[in-house]
Amino acid sequence: MTDTPDAAPRADADGRTTNAPSLVADKADGGLVLTLAGDWLARTIGGIEKTVADTGKSDLGKSVTIDLGGVGRVDTAGAFLVEQMSRNLSAAGGSVELSGVREKDGALFEAVRAAIDRVRPEQAVVKRNIVIGALDTIGRGVYSLYDEIVVGLNILGSSIYGAGRRMTGKTQVRLPAIITQMDRMGVRAVPIIALMSFLIGAVIAQQGAFQLRNFGAEIFVVDLVGILQLREIGVLLTAIMIAGRSGSAITAEIGSMKMREEVDALQVIGLNPIGVLVFPRLVALTLVLPLLAFIADLMGLAGAIVVTWIYSGIPPAAFVQRLREAIDIGTILAGLIKAPFMAIIIGVVASAEGMKVGGSAESLGLHVTTSVVKSIFLVILVDAFFAIFYASIGF
Repeated sequence: MTDTPDAAPRADADGRTTNAPSLVADKADGGLVLTLAGDWLARTIGGIEKTVADTGKSDLGKSVTIDLGGVGRVDTAGAFLVEQMSRNLSAAGGSVELSGVREKDGALFEAVRAAIDRVRPEQAVVKRNIVIGALDTIGRGVYSLYDEIVVGLNILGSSIYGAGRRMTGKTQVRLPAIITQMDRMGVRAVPIIALMSFLIGAVIAQQGAFQLRNFGAEIFVVDLVGILQLREIGVLLTAIMIAGRSGSAITAEIGSMKMREEVDALQVIGLNPIGVLVFPRLVALTLVLPLLAFIADLMGLAGAIVVTWIYSGIPPAAFVQRLREAIDIGTILAGLIKAPFMAIIIGVVASAEGMKVGGSAESLGLHVTTSVVKSIFLVILVDAFFAIFYASIGF
């Protein structure tokens, strides 16, 4: 068995010549001699590492001598490789002896043997209580809300600051960017919002009429649909739809730019990423969501009119007359007032998650999903707060 790397000797940075390590096996009286030569250093043993490993696994007989007399320089990596080969040969049942070790290298081999023989304590498996583990998870989640709030407030504050600079003429208002976002988030969302609201209004009217028929109060389905659609369902479902449609798009767009380092490029050329990327989308959302909620209210009432006319025999004129008695302008405003707040929440959350995207597609998908879930949760939470607030002031 012979392994002599064909790499020529080369000079180190300090001018010393480095020789490639070699391993030669020769038969001797009563056993086998493994002759090592060259410099066994961390930067040189890569070429012979496989040969040493194969030698350690081989059956070389009962008596093996490892001769290190021809070894030039040796460091910890080389000593470890030799010691590991020696131990593997001993484990196979042979008697292994190291010879030719120079006095200055003896301490190194002793240190390597001591490090290998050192008993390493096993890591204790900590059994956690299920209740404590659940509380720990909840606690860490609550504590992480601090960072989420700081990021959200940073984006919101930067957007408000940028709006002030634009209103005072210190910064140019990019109307084409805002109008483009309004077209994407508002105009193109009208068909799906209208269809969804029409069907929701029809379902509420049908179920309400079916239940009220048992009490002979079928006409009150108009009150039910009018108040529920205008105060709650219209704006809430519109915001949820926009969170899933436009919020995910904002996160994906900003996240993709973050992955391609375009956000960093904006900072390098002196542009504020919040002003360029977030501000137009936030303004567009704030403007279009109330309009979409108003369209959703009209389509929900239209669906209710169709169903009550067909299912309950209430003509459209009677429906409208009853609706005028059941609602007032406050009922309409109670729902539309929520829309800008929901729009800001969706825009801030979507932008914040987009800015967190790393350099992988997996990170992008994770943050898009997180953006939609957070936005929908916060939208429902805000709607609940408004409901409690309205009830407390009698609105």
